[in-house]
Amino acid sequence: MFKLPKGFRGRNALVCQLWWIVQDTIFRMSPQSAYGFRRWLLTLFGAKIGKKVIIRPTVRTTYPWNLTIGDYSWVGDDVHLYTLGEIVIGSNAVVSQSSYLCTGSHDASQIDFPNITKPVTISDQAWVCADVFIMPGVTIGVGAIVAARSTVTADVPAMMVAIGNPAKIVRRRSIRANSP
Repeated sequence: MFKLPKGFRGRNALVCQLWWIVQDTIFRMSPQSAYGFRRWLLTLFGAKIGKKVIIRPTVRTTYPWNLTIGDYSWVGDDVHLYTLGEIVIGSNAVVSQSSYLCTGSHDASQIDFPNITKPVTISDQAWVCADVFIMPGVTIGVGAIVAARSTVTADVPAMMVAIGNPAKIVRRRSIRANSP
């Protein structure tokens, strides 16, 4: 029989329920431009959020106390941060619309399918494009890009571009100087 491990959520059931109510009401109904307000709500529930982070009102975060986002990052519309385990999004990183960062799964080798968690890391200056699924335990390296609609099952090294299902490295990312 399936049992939730003791302390699995990281907070008591009342705090979890309160967060889910706040998320589905004032967080979600806040104006698009209320980025500071949403940052404040997340930090009120234990998230570590950097300066000038843009978090859209349709972002879903399971347990904000397992979330860290660095300065000047962007989390787009309809992104799901399944924070059963820790999610770290670095500075100047982008997680585009409809992406799903997943830190939890089940141990299929056991009859009761117990929960397992592994962290997900999106490093500084990385871009997770639209509708990407990232598996538990994956790290997207500094400056890496994951193309739209990819499924990431393994780490993506720094400054690489990955695409597909499962995502494969296709080339090194090139950076050019900004135009004057």
